[in-house]
Amino acid sequence: MKKSFTILILGLLLILGLSACGEKSQEDVKKALDNKLEEMTGYKANATLTLQTGNQPQEYNIDIWHNKPDLYRVYLKSDNKEQSQMILRNDEGVFVLTPALNKSFRFQSDWPQNSSQAYLYESLVSDILNDDEAKFTATETEFVFETKTNYQNNKTLPVQEITLNKKDLSPKMVKVMDQDMQPLVQVDFTGFEFDSPFDKDAFDLEKNKTGAEMDTPTMAQPSGQKLMVLYPEYTPGMELVEEKKVALENGERIVLTYAGEKSFTLFEEMSSVLPANKPIFVDGEPVDLGFTVGALTENSISWSYDGVDYYLASKDLTQGEMTEIARSVQGQAVK
Repeated sequence: MKKSFTILILGLLLILGLSACGEKSQEDVKKALDNKLEEMTGYKANATLTLQTGNQPQEYNIDIWHNKPDLYRVYLKSDNKEQSQMILRNDEGVFVLTPALNKSFRFQSDWPQNSSQAYLYESLVSDILNDDEAKFTATETEFVFETKTNYQNNKTLPVQEITLNKKDLSPKMVKVMDQDMQPLVQVDFTGFEFDSPFDKDAFDLEKNKTGAEMDTPTMAQPSGQKLMVLYPEYTPGMELVEEKKVALENGERIVLTYAGEKSFTLFEEMSSVLPANKPIFVDGEPVDLGFTVGALTENSISWSYDGVDYYLASKDLTQGEMTEIARSVQGQAVK
């Protein structure tokens, strides 16, 4: 009896040992991801982006195309089609298109390099590979990594949880969290195809501009529409000291001045629909504000949202501080 029990225990230990041998370690998965990044030619993906940074969750659909080494097309769409935007990178540069306003901006930028991008596969893999302190868990169907983020202009989102499908290492879900480990940004991938073929003109500016304009009707030119003023919810060490209205030919401009430890001025006015035009060159970087894409320079950040143009200028705020304040200008008007 004792001998049979010993044999049974040895058998169970052998089975457990074989099972453990079959599980991939964190280093095994990182090596496989490195190989996947090297071997893939690109991908097409669909995802849902959910933001919890305002009073109400905001949801967007994203179509993502990437053709190695550096061709990108990211199409961000909300249920309100006027919020649709496209980021396009081709051999001519980086472009941000807002079809509802007939606006397009051209950046001399290395986007999306050198900063985390929650919806770009190669960015997620790079964050995993570059974090020696990343946490790792595995389930029957998923690999889960918890890593540091690399947001150049946002220090309030330091951690992300990246869930990969075990079968092919494709992304399944990304949660980007604040210092209290509360998820403020979530990306749920609904479709992902490695090594997708692309037409020769898939990343052509005019083709994509025309396609986006057909998909998103041009916004009606505002006539007598009242501007709803939005106030930033995040103004560390600063208070609103002046608010004034400036009459314009087709409406008004609101000028908000904040002062304290540092200072900035925020301008708000109704967006104007431009006639068909060539891209406007911007001496700065495209910056992801979550709900829209802005243009960031050394002393300013500008963006359009919900039919309103915003321009924030400061001589003493850092680019990161300007970006965080801009992200907080949303939702209901609150002083």
